[in-house]
Amino acid sequence: MPIRSVPGSASVAAPEGGKLFAPSAARNLEPLCNLLQDIAPRSGRALEIASGTGQHVIAYAACLSGLIWQPSEVDGTRRASIDAHSAEAALENIRPALELDATAPGWAQNVEPVDFIVLSNLLHLITEGDAKTLLREAARALKPGGKLCIYGPFMRAEELTSEGDRAFHASLIAHDPALGYKDDFDTIDWLQNAGLDMTDVIEMPANNLALVAQKPDF
Repeated sequence: MPIRSVPGSASVAAPEGGKLFAPSAARNLEPLCNLLQDIAPRSGRALEIASGTGQHVIAYAACLSGLIWQPSEVDGTRRASIDAHSAEAALENIRPALELDATAPGWAQNVEPVDFIVLSNLLHLITEGDAKTLLREAARALKPGGKLCIYGPFMRAEELTSEGDRAFHASLIAHDPALGYKDDFDTIDWLQNAGLDMTDVIEMPANNLALVAQKPDF
């Protein structure tokens, strides 16, 4: 997706034996797996949007083995990393990485409908318009009754609530004023405008949030 260039502080992915490795992805892996074990369906098809290095989807596939996982990425280098992590893990429920620009209008028409979608640590790295498009298309890609989970840093009622968040948000908008933290209430409005019902707002470690929404089952 056209992630506008972001400052180096936004992502660290150093090559490691043919795979990419992001320390931040390793740090939040356990709480994310615990979260998904609580909220994800036990079977069906799952799509991870912006799978990055591939570290997350490997862990998701291991702890939620009843789901068939489809990782996706717009960047070819990261897709290669995802497939390298997947080959090493040798799990049968992970599909090859899909080339997907999730900010492009209409992408939902080109993917098989899924029961679960997960997106982590992306909304602050794209524009508000792109975020709205992504959420609309994600809603269209869900089967009736399917769930969408968004994890990451957010403003809380238009306020940044930690020094770390204030510093990171400032670095993003200094680099590109169109980037930066999205407001939690605004994002909930965008989800509802996309036709989804909110089911959970969950406080996560490191001052992050998980927003969980569901497509009506009719």
